Amino acid sequence: MASKRGSLVVVGSTNTDLTMTCSELPGRGQTVLGGDLYTAGGGKGANQAVAAARAGARVTMVAAVGDDGFGRASVASLKAEGIDTRFVRSKPGRSSGTALIMVESGTGENLIGVAAGANSLLSPADVDAAAPAIRRADLVLLQLEVPLAAVERAAAIARKAGVPVLLNPAPMPREPLPRSFLADVDYLVPNQGELVRLADKASERMAAERMFGTGVKALVVTLGARGARLLTPEKVWPVPGFRVRAVDTVGAGDCFCGYLAAALAEGQEMERAAVLASAAAAISVTRPGAQPSMPRRGEADRLARTAPKRDRVRH
Repeated sequence: MASKRGSLVVVGSTNTDLTMTCSELPGRGQTVLGGDLYTAGGGKGANQAVAAARAGARVTMVAAVGDDGFGRASVASLKAEGIDTRFVRSKPGRSSGTALIMVESGTGENLIGVAAGANSLLSPADVDAAAPAIRRADLVLLQLEVPLAAVERAAAIARKAGVPVLLNPAPMPREPLPRSFLADVDYLVPNQGELVRLADKASERMAAERMFGTGVKALVVTLGARGARLLTPEKVWPVPGFRVRAVDTVGAGDCFCGYLAAALAEGQEMERAAVLASAAAAISVTRPGAQPSMPRRGEADRLARTAPKRDRVRH
């Protein structure tokens, strides 16, 4: 368990997930019958906030919800996790973000459609209201499921205050991310496809070099069940995956990012933090739902201790 509770500000989305399991995922124009529908908290920002809180971090959420039942339930759920919701803004006249999810039983693979709703209205002014909390934080955690202008403002405030920034560049926008924005990012956590898109279809190593050229200090490339790969300008280090039976992979990447951010905020070195994040993500896929599947810190610590020792690969 963490000896120090790091302080995190998460700027991102909050959704309500409506999830149905089915025997197989449908193709275009195909209808499949599924089991029960269940409702749970979701959204990349809120998922990562919950993961970080369960990892032991003190978390403040900056987000936008609609003035509706889903929005009120989302805020109540975050408060129940001990997350500071002072900066979760209600946007009158807009629905709250909602995700429609189909999960294939047996494999845990999924299809997801998201109605952004109030998430699309999170503004730089909303972020400015949280500036004092950002300046006091040990780390700021960002994704791209809310307007880029708000995310850029959060990164700029953090950079000016000397607060590290971790960016999970998902979902990837169609246009390249501004170089000035990436210059404010310390830790970048993409999957393999996102990293290649960030660097205009270069190889992984070339993409990494381009990201280091913007000022990014470290990359953690997530690899699903195979764990992850940590890259810095000096080394490459494999982060092990953990053998588990997957039930639902929704939210696994968010679990990884939330745990990684929490561990870094409490002062852990990057390599140890990434192994802990990999263990937490592995546990999360053994349970249904996004936020409900996030493990508590003790569980993740126990699994992380079983990771094999691996040597760094130096350049």
